[in-house]
Amino acid sequence: MQATARAQPNIALIKYWGKRDSARNLPAVGSISITLSDLHTEMCVEVDESMHDDVLIVNGCEDRHMLPRVKQCLDTIMGAPRPAVRVVSHCNFPVAAGLASSAAAFAALVVAADSALGQSRDRAELAGLAGRASGSAARSLYGGFVELANRDDDIVVNRLLESDEWPLRIVVAITTPDPKRLSSTDAMEISRKTSPFYNRWIERQSVDLDEARSAIANRDFAKLGSVAEHNCLKMHSVMWGSRPPVIYWNSATLACMQTVRDLQSEGAAVFFTIDAGPQLKAICLPEEETRVRAALADTTGVSDIMVSGLGSRARLVHRQGDSDGVHVANST
Repeated sequence: MQATARAQPNIALIKYWGKRDSARNLPAVGSISITLSDLHTEMCVEVDESMHDDVLIVNGCEDRHMLPRVKQCLDTIMGAPRPAVRVVSHCNFPVAAGLASSAAAFAALVVAADSALGQSRDRAELAGLAGRASGSAARSLYGGFVELANRDDDIVVNRLLESDEWPLRIVVAITTPDPKRLSSTDAMEISRKTSPFYNRWIERQSVDLDEARSAIANRDFAKLGSVAEHNCLKMHSVMWGSRPPVIYWNSATLACMQTVRDLQSEGAAVFFTIDAGPQLKAICLPEEETRVRAALADTTGVSDIMVSGLGSRARLVHRQGDSDGVHVANST
């Protein structure tokens, strides 16, 4: 069997940083995100019993660095022993650069692998499987505004709003396309073990989640922007207070923050967030997109601009069986 799935990255407005169970990859805190539409990853999974080992191809090149995580995810989905699998991935945005490429990749991988096996797990189970490989991947199984909550020693994903219920725009300022030197997983462990602010970060997360949930329900842009920026800066403060300090920003990241501050002082409805990487994401109302895009493109150090709306959930786009031909799956 062969199947291809597509998933979009998600941008956390209320972030998670740290794990409460590293073995099962369970986040230490809940989080709220928005799933993007125009950035995406497609994963084609082909079961090939003539092969002796799994192969991972990312954007035309063999990727041995990510292969162990992919193999582990496939073991979880397909069981062991299992036949070898060829995985071919295409991504239309920079990989491992702080743009949630792993979230999109593993969300697409679990959907494609499940279909290639002829299985039909429900979305909640697929989200749990994706989350074991990448904590944020569980959120990309859903579209629009999504909350990942910690409950009963497991994770639960809830949709807060569909993408068309509050169609915000996201302007991504790329300050460097290069992969980051320290993975989020390793950086989280450094923070958990050494940052004096880590425990307080955990304690106060529920307050930010409540405020953001209320803002989203009421379509209160100013309130959402205030708590999202606050939560972002707290997370990076935890990183900066670690030993050694974890600093993903560069000079262009800081310049982009100032650009957003200048836009806000001029009355523009826009706020920023930054994940574990140097790229700044500016979230704005649709009528502000042109203005925000132009200002960030003109900011020193910005190498590219990517713009997206809010998108849909991870979905199957193609499946081919051994005997029954080609099936085009429902993409909703």
